[in-house]
Amino acid sequence: QVQLVESGGGSAQPGGSLRLSCTASGSIISIYNWRGFRQAPGKQRELVAGIIRGGRTVYVDSVKGRFTISEDNAKNTVALQMNSLKPEDTAVYYCNLRRTVYDYDHWGQGTQVTVSS
Repeated sequence: QVQLVESGGGSAQPGGSLRLSCTASGSIISIYNWRGFRQAPGKQRELVAGIIRGGRTVYVDSVKGRFTISEDNAKNTVALQMNSLKPEDTAVYYCNLRRTVYDYDHWGQGTQVTVSS
């Protein structure tokens, strides 16, 4: 079993920053990829950023240049640094992990991010 615990959500003003972290525990020998998703009210869950074994990163266009995903696999932790926040970044953010390319998705509990003035 794998457990993911997220932290770091909260409120920020437009232009502000927040840092989300997600730590995995349980049966983990290796990590294939981490992904961050978000879901705003009334909208579908969308992929925000991902990091694949070897360090390749991907971002949705709307966050490129503002968000940075990084991992510390020695600690089984991933972080999402969010800068220049906009009201449209408001959503519940979820971390997602696969231990291998064949693994199923493991999800964090979600953390609320609210951007407003």
